[in-house]
Amino acid sequence: MKLAFLLWLATVVPQPAADHICLATTVYLEARSESTRGQMAVAEVALRRRDTGRWGSTVCDVVNSPKQFAPTLGSANRMLKNPQAWQKAWMIAGRAIDNWSRPDDERKFVVPHADSFVVSDQVSPRWIKGPPLATIGAHSFYRVN
Repeated sequence: MKLAFLLWLATVVPQPAADHICLATTVYLEARSESTRGQMAVAEVALRRRDTGRWGSTVCDVVNSPKQFAPTLGSANRMLKNPQAWQKAWMIAGRAIDNWSRPDDERKFVVPHADSFVVSDQVSPRWIKGPPLATIGAHSFYRVN
């Protein structure tokens, strides 16, 4: 499956299906080799950003904001070649959206307050101030905003 197809599909299906596609695509691209917990944490960051409105009012707006998440950092011609990882990312996205539909006090958080993450072995971005809130697998999670 080609990334460009998924990005296009998310523009033609109604909400909330579009957000499910965008979130699953982000989980796949950002964290397909991570544990379920790590994938849920990545999804949580995107959903938390949506709630702030700073990056847009939908998950698709958030994950397609320039240079914020993997869908905008690589070629749209990229192929998503691992069907098992896609199936898991789809399931994780659905679970995260369901969790986020609950009242705040009933949500189960993996990385409370985190609104950003980096792959731990990359160069540290300038926006990092202090230690991460959590490190899960290869990702370190931060509260920046």
